[in-house]
Amino acid sequence: MSHDIVPTDHPSAPVRQFPVDDPGIEHHVPRYTDVDVAAGNRAYRNILAMFGLVPVLAIAFVVIYFAVPKTAGFDVLGNNFHAQTLFLGLTAGLAVLLIGTGMVAWARDIMSDQEIAEERHEAGSDEETRAAALVKVNAGITDSGVGRRKLILGALGGGMGMLAVPAVVLLADMGPYPLAAKRAETIEKTIWAEGVRLVNDVNELPLKASDLEIGQLVNAEPETLFKLHGHEYQTEKAKSAIIIVRMDPASIKIPASRKDWQVDGILAYSKICTHVGCPISLWEQQTHHLLCPCHQSTFDLGNSGVVVFGPAARSLPQLPIKVNAEGYLVAQGDFPVPVGPSYFERDSSKDFKEGDQ
Repeated sequence: MSHDIVPTDHPSAPVRQFPVDDPGIEHHVPRYTDVDVAAGNRAYRNILAMFGLVPVLAIAFVVIYFAVPKTAGFDVLGNNFHAQTLFLGLTAGLAVLLIGTGMVAWARDIMSDQEIAEERHEAGSDEETRAAALVKVNAGITDSGVGRRKLILGALGGGMGMLAVPAVVLLADMGPYPLAAKRAETIEKTIWAEGVRLVNDVNELPLKASDLEIGQLVNAEPETLFKLHGHEYQTEKAKSAIIIVRMDPASIKIPASRKDWQVDGILAYSKICTHVGCPISLWEQQTHHLLCPCHQSTFDLGNSGVVVFGPAARSLPQLPIKVNAEGYLVAQGDFPVPVGPSYFERDSSKDFKEGDQ
């Protein structure tokens, strides 16, 4: 780096362009692996061992996933541990730790640690400079030790590749592949059926049409839900929850195919937003709009639950209802379309019959 004298307007006051002397590069101190060949070979073997253990741990992860029962557990100092979760976490975590530790050791003990200083140049480089840069890249690859110790790169690639195996295995916990038959039995079906009474989800009392006033909204469930327990109860509650609203029949639009789905302006809709499945019940009486608090999808309950704003891709499913001989509100059957978030396998363009919208 030069230290040119730059003249100023005053002839007696020249200043240096670089007033601080260049300290240069600190003297390079060889590492123990540079001066001791045996130490370098030991570091090399340690790195190979760390990378080599990663596939072993990945295979152990898969074996534990299938061999250890999900219900297995054990107690340590009064604390209960879920065996499968604990061992899966240990094998996966240790595999990632070994890859990270091995890469750090590789950079610290094997790769070249020579310091280089270069003057900055303009952003656009000429061909000669680019050729020189390519030479330096190749030199860097040589300094990394890959040329002399090719097994390290193979071990690292193999270890990281094997880490994909546990990730693929974990996809099994996302549930069965959503074939049409499986969807029809699970996410496209609820426990609503013909004659099932609509009950208030707070006090579990059945609802009569005469109990509802215009402008009122009630959160409800199927009466049969409360006979279920545990996981089955939670699953069906998430799919079967509904809201019941009563509006002035003269102020709402009812398609011809849905004339008998309501009772004197009383309509029932799924409580689950068709965007990402949030439960919704923010009701605007004057506009008949129902707002989802998560992402502001807005549905017009006075017009078959169509989307009027927000990211939801399809209308809110409507549950056909009627009144039984005792005056209670009951379902005519299950929802005619699946409830909950939309998914790409399903065509929602036929949710309405021609001429309904």
